[in-house]
Formats: sequence, structure tokens, C-alpha cells
Amino acid sequence: MVLRFKSLLFAVLAMGVLFLWAQCGGNGNQQDPNAEFDIPDSMIQTEQIEVSSKVIEEMVENISSPVETAALMKRLKVPFNKDYMIPTDAADHFNTNFTKALGLGLYGTDLGYLNMYAKTSEVLSYISAVKDLADGIQVGQFFDFATLKRLATNNENLDSLIYISQQSYNKIDSYLRKNNRGALSTVIVAGVWIEGMYLSAQVAMETKNPQMEETIADQKVVLSTLIPMLSIYDKDANIMGLVDRLNAIKELYKEVKITYEQGEPVTKVIDGKLTIEQKDKQIVDVTPEVLNGIMTSLVTLRNDLVNNK
Repeated sequence: MVLRFKSLLFAVLAMGVLFLWAQCGGNGNQQDPNAEFDIPDSMIQTEQIEVSSKVIEEMVENISSPVETAALMKRLKVPFNKDYMIPTDAADHFNTNFTKALGLGLYGTDLGYLNMYAKTSEVLSYISAVKDLADGIQVGQFFDFATLKRLATNNENLDSLIYISQQSYNKIDSYLRKNNRGALSTVIVAGVWIEGMYLSAQVAMETKNPQMEETIADQKVVLSTLIPMLSIYDKDANIMGLVDRLNAIKELYKEVKITYEQGEPVTKVIDGKLTIEQKDKQIVDVTPEVLNGIMTSLVTLRNDLVNNK
């Protein structure tokens, strides 16, 4: 049997916690990126590698943020599950530049999950884990951890907590790219994507909810963008090892068929201005067997990364 999903196309990342591709001015108190910090040559580019702004925009428009994924779970009345998250004591497993950057993306996604469910008692320990990982790659100066901890104890300040978290990650991205350490920034994004997909897969396998299944299936496009962005850093064995594993999942996604139907434009007046919205539809076709294979592979990849396999 074929599962068929139809949904209105919409701009994602409206309130993402972590995504790094948006350019953000202001780098705080910058430090020499190489000072007292042993960075492998493979993670420093002597020449800045430019990534097309069109590619970045396409990535941002199609990838679901941790908050968006968690918000969908809440709308579907999926209960919070602490077991989905990476235990904070596992942060010690991330002990190289590559794994620390990866862990920053993984834990950052879990932090977004906690924020959306307002689990303030858990947030503080995850903020601490993020701080340790950020300090490990010398970007901790971009987090106002004192303010984050204060906001985390007050559910009414959720929007502020999300905003500050987002700005912190934007500054990290800008700083790393300006200092020819874009490889680490890209690895962080990969970590965000992997953990977001892991959370979605766990919920989809447990609830069999079509919307959660669609969230996973339509990430085929994003994966096809993420892999080339990682492959830019082909001198780094760790990154290319991750690329190999993502390519294996990409092979499974070849069986997912995505098409689009053009809808009728809708005219609205917003804030006194005439606005035309194009109500296009996305159609995703995937068999249950293929979808299950994708989800199983995503869960295995994430768990292996957490356990340094």
C-alpha cells in the first residue's frame, strides 16, 4: 500500500532555535580562532569556501527547526518523552572538535524540544551541556548563559529564551565562517538535522501519525542539499565518514516520490497591504516499508553518533 500525503507548502523556520544559516551581525568579544586551540588542518580553510546564498536559502526554507518539530508534536497531543533525548552525562562522549560540533547540534535540538514543552527543570542541565561543548570549540562566548538560565526558570519567558538561543547560534555560525572554520558550522547543522529527524522518527514509529511520517519523507530534499555542503570539506575523514552514512540513507530516499500541484492564488489584505498567497500543494508518495527503513536507519545513525560508533 502507498501512503499519500498532501500538505500546503509553507515557509519553515519561522521561529527556529538553532539554525545557523541566517547571517547575523555582531561577533561579541572575538578570540583568535587558533589561540590555545589545536584545530586539525582539515577543519581550517586557507581560502574561504563560499556557499551560494541560494543554496543556503533553499536549505533554510525546507528544513524543519527543532521548535517546529516539537510544536507539531504538541499539536498532535504527543506527550513529552524524556527518553527521546540524549542524556546529559553522554556529553563526555563528544571529545574531539568534530564530535563537539556534532554534539552541539544534537543537544541544541534537544534543548529546543525541552523549550517547547516548557520542561524548565530539565532545561538547565541541557544548557550546561551546550555550554561545555561550545567552550570546547571556543564559541562559548556567544552564549549569554546567565540570561538563558534565568529565562529557563520562567515559563512565561519562552519566546525570549528561544530568541536568545537562536541569536547565539547565528553568531556562532557567522564567527566560524569568518574565521575559515565553516566545517564546524556545517557539522553543527548536520547534528541539528539528525537529532530532529531522530525525534520525528521516534514519534512516527510510536504513533503512526501521517503528519509525522510526512515530516520525515519530505526531508529527502534537505538531505540532498546537506550532503554536498558537508562534502565541500572532503579532506576531513570524520566529515566524509558522516557523508558516507548519510549517502546510505539518501539511497533509501530514492524510493520517496515528491511532486507538486499548483493551487489557486489567494488574495488577502494584511496590515493594509494587498498580498497574494500561492496555495501550492506538496504530494509525497512512499510505501510503509521504505518509510520504516528510512526511520530505522536514522535512529541507528543518531545512536551510533552518540556512542561514538
